[in-house]
Amino acid sequence: MLEFHNVSVAVQHTSLLSNISVSFPKGQITTVVGPNGCGKTTLLQVLNGSSKVTSGEIYLDDIDYLSLSLQERATKLAFLPQVRTIIPALPVKTLVEHGRFPYLGFLRRKSALDTQMVEQAMEFTHIEQFAEQYVDTLSGGIRQRAFLAMVLAQDCDYIVLDEPSTYLDLPGQREFLKLLSTLRNQGKTVIVVLHDLNQALRISDRLVIMKDRKIAAAGTPSECLQQHILEDVFDVSCKCFQDEGQSFYFFE
Repeated sequence: MLEFHNVSVAVQHTSLLSNISVSFPKGQITTVVGPNGCGKTTLLQVLNGSSKVTSGEIYLDDIDYLSLSLQERATKLAFLPQVRTIIPALPVKTLVEHGRFPYLGFLRRKSALDTQMVEQAMEFTHIEQFAEQYVDTLSGGIRQRAFLAMVLAQDCDYIVLDEPSTYLDLPGQREFLKLLSTLRNQGKTVIVVLHDLNQALRISDRLVIMKDRKIAAAGTPSECLQQHILEDVFDVSCKCFQDEGQSFYFFE
């Protein structure tokens, strides 16, 4: 389990988050949702060192996460930030190999295991045929799968994804979210930020809802719906439709 205990974040004496306590259960998909500017990205960026924790503690499977070096963190938790504005001009396979950097020695020599993990990650995300193609020439959907493959090559039990489907078309979003469910079924812990509330409700085991840089609520999707928390936080009304045994949610 990943646990935040009274975590505060500040930049140049400006408080961004204050006394945040929240947990992310192991082996589940937890989706963080909330209005723009509510602190979702800041909350997750403490995990890769982009946001500075000024007080509080974070534990990963009872280990003091903040006491670990960045390299040690990268062997336990893989982090994919929001879509980059600068896309690297390098082959897809080379990008995916970057996921093995935390395990490489001083000489950066890849082992048979490193090669195996890269191949498995590319196979899982269905990008083998693009191995030699340059990342900056790919479509948005395939490019995002390449970045996910890089994250998977780290071979971490915890995977954190900040708005991974924002720039994908509808088929790309469905495929990407299906991959997340597969990872959960393989025992991975997935923490993801999504803007689409319908998607969040459908794929998540648990929701963390933020508002005004605080945790407004945390619980299962059904619990959050029953308590009308999403409607209150987003100032919307929710309608649920059933079709062939599946639930679909519309907010207006």
